[in-house]
Amino acid sequence: MSNETMLPVHSPINNISGYPPIPRIQPSKPVEPPSAEGIARLTVHIPSAFREDVASSVGLSRPRWGTNEFKFYYLVTFFAIPAMIWIPISLSRDTHPNYDQYAQKLSEGWIYDRLVDNSDPQYRSFRDNLRVLCKAAFGYLTIKYIRTHWFINPWQGGRFYMMPTNVILSLVTIVALHGASSVKILIIMAINFMIATKCRGAWFGPVLTWGFNGMVLFCNETYHGYRFGAIFSSLEYLDTFNGVFRWHVMFNITMLRLISFNMDYHWACNNTESAKPELVKPTEKQRVNVPHKDEMYSVMNYVSYVLYPPLYIAGPIITFNDFVWQHRRPIVLESHAKIMYIIRYVACYMTMEYVLHFMYVVAIKDKKAWLGDSPAEIAMIGFWNLIIVWLKLLIPWRFFRAWALLDGVDPPENMVRCMANNYSTFGFWRSWHRSYNLWIIRYIYIPLGGSKNPKNLILNTVLVFSFVALWHDLTFRLLAWGWLISLFVLPELVASYLLPASKYGKYPWYRHVCAIGGVLNIIMMMAANLVGFVVGPESIKFLVGQLFGTLEGARFMLLSACCMFVGVQLMFEYREEELRQGIQRRC
Repeated sequence: MSNETMLPVHSPINNISGYPPIPRIQPSKPVEPPSAEGIARLTVHIPSAFREDVASSVGLSRPRWGTNEFKFYYLVTFFAIPAMIWIPISLSRDTHPNYDQYAQKLSEGWIYDRLVDNSDPQYRSFRDNLRVLCKAAFGYLTIKYIRTHWFINPWQGGRFYMMPTNVILSLVTIVALHGASSVKILIIMAINFMIATKCRGAWFGPVLTWGFNGMVLFCNETYHGYRFGAIFSSLEYLDTFNGVFRWHVMFNITMLRLISFNMDYHWACNNTESAKPELVKPTEKQRVNVPHKDEMYSVMNYVSYVLYPPLYIAGPIITFNDFVWQHRRPIVLESHAKIMYIIRYVACYMTMEYVLHFMYVVAIKDKKAWLGDSPAEIAMIGFWNLIIVWLKLLIPWRFFRAWALLDGVDPPENMVRCMANNYSTFGFWRSWHRSYNLWIIRYIYIPLGGSKNPKNLILNTVLVFSFVALWHDLTFRLLAWGWLISLFVLPELVASYLLPASKYGKYPWYRHVCAIGGVLNIIMMMAANLVGFVVGPESIKFLVGQLFGTLEGARFMLLSACCMFVGVQLMFEYREEELRQGIQRRC
């Protein structure tokens, strides 16, 4: 099976490279990429997505935006989107019969004297502490600015002189966050570092690394962070100094950095070639894959990386190699780009605020207050819950990434596209939590063999998504989600094999067949994510029964499928527009 068969079949032009992206290091001096133009600017800027040879290597059609076909699509969109917005707003009115069932979950708001649905605990912890986080970011950046501009830079041409400052601020951060429990984190870090330095390039190094971190992750869940009093009764008084966040909840992200350091060091010890001197401005892939000299894998760099304050709480995830390269060869981040990124963040935050003030779908979902609702209303409750899941993750990730950008570190963008702008299972997971996806590819998928052996492809996919599910939470609900995702990639793989774009892409009917496949993919992805992150396996039975088990539900699903078909056609054209500008996001 060639790389081509690994691609999302539903893109008639996406036939350039396979999944996953196997690293190919090209040590040529990178050229500053151009920015997107026109409608393509709606998607967040990613420099590595620009490739000079994309437009010439793919047979692109003429723009369809002004054709009669797309004018019809605009007409459908003009009626469909307002209806999708109005349905959850009407369900959230205080005159609705089910309002009293969930009204107690609403809080006082600030927009037009409306109540706000602040009932999601994950987003509430971020939203309620946003002012504190802004003050912390401002104080951190002020200290770094003073250190950079008021003291002599002893290391010209790099930012390594900031490493001691990073370490001090990192230690202060975890003590403020976790109190006495910060000692537990440091002990785990010390053991992990000892595994890396003692094993070096030995084959059992990765085994011990994964075994140790997996054991800690499991024990954290089982013993809820190991109370001092349960270890030694004389230390019970330390349990009263817990800080503001439970340390073991955040350890999932920390674990990824611990494994990254150990694996990067393991591969560096087995690397026969040292970093080449011409890497004055390494590319994004080179920063990840090109190892450093042995002395760069030091305790100071290790602590600075694992506990780096802007990315410690929620990411995005950056590899150790990349983090050190960005201190050895600092990236020049334009002020205009950082300002526009912050403006984009504010727009996303305000969008979430308006959704929570006018659509109480989280509270409706939690209380199952949908008795008597039509299939269309029930479907929109599920859809807008998924939109809120997307926003509640995107907003913290972009806040912390903006913090890192202002500090001169450029981590991967976690959310590349809007949740509703996806039709491919593989493309969706490349754009959703992108830094985690890149981490999975580097440290799990490729070491397992990736897509080289088609016989192991399904097994590797199941193992990857099982790990992803258990890493999020050790529950059957998320494990079921992981298995559903693994199952739902099969139709796309089979369709890619039977209908490759290189053979059939020239035919006019191919785009429409791909759009039908895209509709099926969207329905399966929504079902899987509703199970994993919204309603769980129990309530999904009710939703499916209402949407597919009744005549009214079947009519609505047929109408929805037609609207999704229109949406997929617009997604196809949007991606072709990106390719015309030399942008290939692979999602």
